[in-house]
Amino acid sequence: MVADSIEYSADIRSPGNERSGSGESPRRQIPTATRALSVIIVNYNVRDFLKQALSSVQKACADVDAEIIVVDNDSADGSVEMIKSSFPDVTLVENTQNIGFSRANNQAIAISRGEFIVLLNPDTLVSEDSFSVMMDFLRDHDEAGAVGCQILHPNGKFARESRRAFPTPFVAFCRVAGLSTLFPKSRIFGRYNMSYLPVDQVAEVDALSGSCMMVRRRALLESGPNQSHPREEVDSDTPRLLDEAFFMYGEDLDWCYRIQKAGWKIFYTPDTQIIHYKGESTRKGELRYVKLFYGAMVRFSRKHFKGYGRLVVELLRVAIVFKAVLSVVARLVRTSLPVVIDFSVVWVSVVTAAMIRANSGFNLPAPLFMMTVAPAFSIVTVLGIGLSRGYQRSGRSIRSVVVGLLLALLVVSAGSFFIKQIAFSRLVVLLSVPIAAVLLGALRLHSRYRASSISRAALVGSNDDAAKLLEAVRVNPNPSFELVGIIPVGESTQTDRLPTLGRFDQLRDIVRLRNIDTVVISSGSIPNWQIFDSIRQLRDLPVTFRMLADTHDRVISKASIRDLATPRMVAVDEYLRTPRSAFEKRTFDLVFSIAAVLLYPFRIVLSGFRLRAVNSRTIEFLQVIANKKTLVGARPKARQQIGAPLKEGVYSIVDVLPGPLDEESIMNAYTFYLENESAQLDWDIVMRSFRNPPESDAGR
Repeated sequence: MVADSIEYSADIRSPGNERSGSGESPRRQIPTATRALSVIIVNYNVRDFLKQALSSVQKACADVDAEIIVVDNDSADGSVEMIKSSFPDVTLVENTQNIGFSRANNQAIAISRGEFIVLLNPDTLVSEDSFSVMMDFLRDHDEAGAVGCQILHPNGKFARESRRAFPTPFVAFCRVAGLSTLFPKSRIFGRYNMSYLPVDQVAEVDALSGSCMMVRRRALLESGPNQSHPREEVDSDTPRLLDEAFFMYGEDLDWCYRIQKAGWKIFYTPDTQIIHYKGESTRKGELRYVKLFYGAMVRFSRKHFKGYGRLVVELLRVAIVFKAVLSVVARLVRTSLPVVIDFSVVWVSVVTAAMIRANSGFNLPAPLFMMTVAPAFSIVTVLGIGLSRGYQRSGRSIRSVVVGLLLALLVVSAGSFFIKQIAFSRLVVLLSVPIAAVLLGALRLHSRYRASSISRAALVGSNDDAAKLLEAVRVNPNPSFELVGIIPVGESTQTDRLPTLGRFDQLRDIVRLRNIDTVVISSGSIPNWQIFDSIRQLRDLPVTFRMLADTHDRVISKASIRDLATPRMVAVDEYLRTPRSAFEKRTFDLVFSIAAVLLYPFRIVLSGFRLRAVNSRTIEFLQVIANKKTLVGARPKARQQIGAPLKEGVYSIVDVLPGPLDEESIMNAYTFYLENESAQLDWDIVMRSFRNPPESDAGR
């Protein structure tokens, strides 16, 4: 079911837009309950997480009279199309812009019909009993206006935002000053996340996380049983909807505050759990997070803590702003580190070139050179890299390195014509370019190569899951994990492709004894409550849990979706319309091949003095320099088969795949390379070929 985009009218206004400015007395009509439960999810560009969340929500609503409402804030990742095709029974509200978390939830509440309303993030996974447990809790506790459950991170750790206290001036000070982190078990300093309470204990709390909270509809319409005044005198204090002045962050605190003010209690129950995958959709160091989060804290204190005195509130605001400034400074330090490293590498390259030109061994160049040419060349290089957006992807762009070095060469060489004192530097900077290019390129490619270490993974699922996932991983030259075995469920038996590691109830021992780093669980293979139970039991072990989506080509984990899809030949035509830049590929080929030729003596030593093999490869590198071959391309026998514009290569993607490979697997591998071609992929293939040279190129 698709609902039209809702525009606010006279009777549907946000608390933040009230003329009084209080945000506490909305004058809108909230519909009466005709169903048991309304599940509301606000989505923005997290399609794959949303799909998994909706699947788990449907299972949790199997025995509940429930409606599911998704408000999409103008996503561009195909979320709307996915909902329409895969979840036609979901009520969909399509917005034409990102109107924020609060307003989007209000849209859904305004059309909801449930006796209980759940606000749920799209990057969550709920247990089959999550909703029924929280509904039963509210029915058993008439004084409760809202209840939240235990929230787990994907690694099984308890999420501290499961329960919170209001950020009063003292509580906020303890958080801003770090006292709550230093003394988490203190009832005085650890109040913000109530970390002094056991995680397995029901507790009355101040506030819940907006990622998963269930609210009684009556709490939005009426004052609670703890309100001492007649209802007609306090009707303006009923919370109604979320205050839209909070675009993101703080709206859940404000809502819970107004629910309590209306006479209701807020509870936390550990009797059911959910998994919150991302948890930090906006990274805590990012300027946008700092602005939204700390701005929300200031807004909350300004709105609710006027009674503490103007001086106290102003001091709190100053402390919050100070913390925000520290966060921004810390982020600037982290983001400037790649620039500092690049500057140092280029400076060392220039000084090295100067020493080579002077034929003076390790004698340092003249002070004038050290104070002018070397730093100027380094500064212009990093400016060029920055202007070509080389630092927007952690500084891993090879093309931006070339742009930066060429710009520096042009600027410094031109300057030497006007400043006679540094005229000697033209040859030096020319020699510096290849040295710095090799060092900067190797630094970028190898840092990512080392970071992509492969973990040992076990699959919990069926034989069919194992076969499909194993094939997807097999043709991916850079998988994030290696499948070492299967833990079968249901009627699954021994598979000839993966060894059986044991039973699911032996999972802890399997992980511990076989050094498993990652447990991949096939969606739908076991109930979600068993998944949560397993995560809790293994949270003291260094293991990561991932969910294999229904399509078997996506593995969902904390803050990432790893695409393992095996491309088909039909996708090649689409790829050919937007090929990789020939300039970028040619630059990578030249830099690597020239460096390999120059390092000829070292390669002989590393090969164990296998002169014939080293000489043969060196000839191929010379052919790459002459543009007769490419560094990573296709084997001669495969060029005609794949029908793609791949030159004959020194290395090939099939060199790094375990054999033997049939014709279809070879074609799929080349297609994967065509669709994912990049300097990083070339680097991975070359490095893996060095470590594991193919026994034979026949048929490849």
